[in-house]
Amino acid sequence: MLSPTHRIILALLMVAREPLTTSQAAVCLGEDLDLEAIINELNQFFDENALPMIIQPLAEGYRLLTRSEYAQYITRLYQSRGRLRLSRSALETLAIIAYKQPVTKVEIDAIRGVDTNLKPLIEKNLIQIKGRQDGPGRPLLYGTTSYFLEYFGLKSLKDLPQLPELESLTSSNEPLGIETTLNPN
Repeated sequence: MLSPTHRIILALLMVAREPLTTSQAAVCLGEDLDLEAIINELNQFFDENALPMIIQPLAEGYRLLTRSEYAQYITRLYQSRGRLRLSRSALETLAIIAYKQPVTKVEIDAIRGVDTNLKPLIEKNLIQIKGRQDGPGRPLLYGTTSYFLEYFGLKSLKDLPQLPELESLTSSNEPLGIETTLNPN
């Protein structure tokens, strides 16, 4: 049986447009709480009752998600919605920003060897302007957003694959097949 606190946290997770953080939950309940323990208990309740949902840690918070075995049905429901597709050059640019941030456009262009268009990544809310670099011209600095973490299922930037992992992935010469459905919220 779920306590009133569990029910409140579940309600917050259901309506949250972004991952729910411990500080947000504490403000809503008006008290300090062990959100991780509550999340674990909710996940145990979902498992025991064979419910189609799970709470995952994402972007330094928690998100209520459906289990992967229901993906085909959800995809059918939202098939009229567009897919967020990232070209190879967009993925390349995004990787540079994720690993080098904060980084300027000039630095990105130097690494890629071509002029880079950052506008599509900004419009998709995957990157944002983080400030300005000290120095001549004070160029803009770019970094990833919390939506980037959520989109790729990461808790934090520390969860990005390390260089040896990337080398083993790319040495197989198989396409990475990165394509996901936009979150319907």
